[in-house]
Amino acid sequence: MTRVGAFLRKTSLDELPQLINVLGGSMSLVGGRSGPRPQAVQHDAEYSQRIDSYFARHNIKPGITGLAQVRGFRGETTHIEQMQQRVEADIEYINNWSLWLDFTILLRTLGALTGRNAY
Repeated sequence: MTRVGAFLRKTSLDELPQLINVLGGSMSLVGGRSGPRPQAVQHDAEYSQRIDSYFARHNIKPGITGLAQVRGFRGETTHIEQMQQRVEADIEYINNWSLWLDFTILLRTLGALTGRNAY
């Protein structure tokens, strides 16, 4: 990875092109399961058997950011517990959605871009 690429990734600036998807209506700024990238089919099969309500997170549009992301549950999941935390945050977001919650997540996202939980 180049220095520029590493900087873009670390600061999440590589996600800015997703604004096109937001403007097109296929994504929202804040949502569940970050980004339009779906889980691999084998991951969906495994996680849906091991994590209650796994597919409930598919009931809302994906977002550039979300509750799971601002809590640090982003990036590669190497353990089932990591995906469990991500799903729980997405379900919490679905159950407690409000404009205020979206606003709070957007503010927390700004802090998370370069903090210790940056990718």
